[in-house]
Amino acid sequence: MSQTTRPTPDPGRSEFDKMVAGDWYRYRSGPELAELTIGTQRTCRQITALFDEDRDAAQKLFTGMLGTAGEGVDFRPPLYLDYGSRLHVGSGTFINADFLALGGGEITIGKNVLVGPSARLYTPIHALDVGERRAGYERVLPIRIGDDVWLGGNVVVCPGVTIGAGSVIGAGSVVTRDVPPGVIAVGNPARVIRTLVEVDHAD
Repeated sequence: MSQTTRPTPDPGRSEFDKMVAGDWYRYRSGPELAELTIGTQRTCRQITALFDEDRDAAQKLFTGMLGTAGEGVDFRPPLYLDYGSRLHVGSGTFINADFLALGGGEITIGKNVLVGPSARLYTPIHALDVGERRAGYERVLPIRIGDDVWLGGNVVVCPGVTIGAGSVIGAGSVVTRDVPPGVIAVGNPARVIRTLVEVDHAD
């Protein structure tokens, strides 16, 4: 991933290619980005409308728009994604209602993860310079959530964060930096308050 701190013009590549590479891109300029987000958001609305009448069909639409989906992935609508192909969800994971995955950064959610209602996963970082921000420059950073993580309701995960396997993030927390495996973290910004011991996993 590029570590360039300021946007530089690069007309030889599409905005999508820049986004995927983690470089600065103009999210309001690339027509392919608008087509992808409009299509994904349309599919999200279709899933919500279909869920009560034909849950199997809604499930197929949901897993079909993801980059990868393991067996037994479950969810509750509504949900909001910008780029379905950039989200990867592991087997046995449950995503509760009002889930939002924003931006084109790659998001990897592991196996047997519990995602509480109204969770927000943000991957974009906008330019700090006002002129560059007005021009629509942003870049994205990946989010990685390990196996067996539990995100409480209304948790916010910020760009570039990794949450280690087995950890618990308390409801309403804002995760601004990496969380190690096997801990409880709460607050804004989220801080580790306890290490989980083996007995906690006995049941």
